[in-house]
Amino acid sequence: MSWSAAFFGGLIGLLTTRSVWGAAIGALIGHLVEHSGAFGTAAGAGHSPHSISISDEFFRTTFELMGHVAKSDGRVTEAEIDAARRLMNELKLGPHEISTAIACFRSGKSTAYDAELGVERLREACGQRYDLLRAFVELQLRAALAGNGLSPPARAILMRVAERLGMSGLEFAYMEASLRARQRTHGASAGNRPAADSASLAECYAELEIDAHSTDPEVTKAYRRQMSRHHPDKLVANGLPESMAQMAKEKTQRIQEAYEGIRAARGMR
Repeated sequence: MSWSAAFFGGLIGLLTTRSVWGAAIGALIGHLVEHSGAFGTAAGAGHSPHSISISDEFFRTTFELMGHVAKSDGRVTEAEIDAARRLMNELKLGPHEISTAIACFRSGKSTAYDAELGVERLREACGQRYDLLRAFVELQLRAALAGNGLSPPARAILMRVAERLGMSGLEFAYMEASLRARQRTHGASAGNRPAADSASLAECYAELEIDAHSTDPEVTKAYRRQMSRHHPDKLVANGLPESMAQMAKEKTQRIQEAYEGIRAARGMR
């Protein structure tokens, strides 16, 4: 489909920069790559038709599950609809893509929607692309938090989804903590520096997947483990699509910044 490359470019830009501008630039790059032939069926070399189906599956399941989660507590609120629309806008979707996303969201709200089947299809399409599946869970968490603060039914669904996609309960908890910390940081006013600083430090610990009670050696060990796990060259060598390499680079940058933030707060050498 014509929006696949632009959607993935916008998604990667949004997740790595956490900004509308990042999404716009990513979508533009994806659009240019697509029209250069890299995503075309005639290009052939290095890109199989299956890679296109991953984009389609990811797009559809993203908004279907979003609708399913929104309806999980019995009704879809205006805040949840606004959260989905904000995501569409941040990804710079065109009128046709927005129409498709809305249709998927409505399909997900239906009692006939089979969430387990949808997630299983996504898992099969993505294969061992763990970073892509993790990005999917993060998108769902962000939307749920922005919509209703993540109700108990919504959390239960997303925890099952995360487990099915290979995430542990601890990883899910750290991801939620990190997203909540970012929400608090962005919501803090300029005159409320202590709250912002506290939230930033909480985000640092969540980024390294440790807690504030960890010892200094444990902090350093966690930092090295995370850097090794998310190193772009290593991930690409293990099958991460080249188009997502920048996402991995941004992830390692956030890990580095988190480590430096903790070191500064603790006075570590």
